[in-house]
Amino acid sequence: MSETRIERLNPSALHPVQQYSHVVQVTGGRTVYISGQIALDADGNLVGAGDFELQARQVMLNLQAALAAVQMDFRHVVKMTLFLKDRADIVRFRSVRAEFIQEDHLPAMSAVQVASLVREDLLLEMEAIAVG
Repeated sequence: MSETRIERLNPSALHPVQQYSHVVQVTGGRTVYISGQIALDADGNLVGAGDFELQARQVMLNLQAALAAVQMDFRHVVKMTLFLKDRADIVRFRSVRAEFIQEDHLPAMSAVQVASLVREDLLLEMEAIAVG
């Protein structure tokens, strides 16, 4: 298998960003798709009922565990999609994400406000694509 190369770009022809990368180019390697993760622990219990930051942290921990299962970490993530009930929570999400992802490894990212998720008590869901 060829060597994986991940290049994160923010072309000058696009508006400046600091919270994600406009373009992530990947050559070589294998691609892993991680289903939307929610704030349930390994026993299926909700973490952080009514607390966005606690739920966001559990979602990131779940993503971290999924990545570890395929011998990857957040440096390998090239795209994330965030689904959240209240778009005002995006700033708090970015704060939690910063605990897991360094600025020089920010993936391409989309955030979508939704009316509801699979369970009424969930405040967010996150899916990811990783390459390594």
